[in-house]
Amino acid sequence: MNHFNFKSLAFYGVAIVSVLLLFKTVSVYGENNLKAPPNVNGRYRLTLSENLPKCEKSDTLTLNIQQSGIYLNASVLPANTKTDTDEKHSLAGIFRNQQLNLSGKVGRSILCNIPRPQNDPLNSVTIQMQLVDKGNMTGQLTINGIPQTLKFTAVPEKAEEKSQKL
Repeated sequence: MNHFNFKSLAFYGVAIVSVLLLFKTVSVYGENNLKAPPNVNGRYRLTLSENLPKCEKSDTLTLNIQQSGIYLNASVLPANTKTDTDEKHSLAGIFRNQQLNLSGKVGRSILCNIPRPQNDPLNSVTIQMQLVDKGNMTGQLTINGIPQTLKFTAVPEKAEEKSQKL
């Protein structure tokens, strides 16, 4: 019965209690301070406050966002695009403090809602959005070559479909 002396039992007891306390401390910290960002994954209908300059007509656009934690990939599509279309995500960004920042390149034909020509020029685009109530967003769109920023509102497409049915 050499194995059960007081020093060995005290050492293992202190080790087990220390591990349990450390685990409890880390768990409480994680529950209080580490929160997943809200889900912004999905398709949004972008309604611009004014028409795009240099476009004969501009319609509402669709913003398709895919989210992985705080990292975002997105693509801008014409409003009449089918929901099952696999478009290459040309925008990348980050989601912090209820703020989404996306940047990348978008074709002029998409922005102006015209048929895609053979050599569709790409415009550098920056989108900054603020998450507001019920998943809706407000923001501004900056396009390289256009001096002013364009304000817009973004509504999730599923929420928009529900409101149209009512």
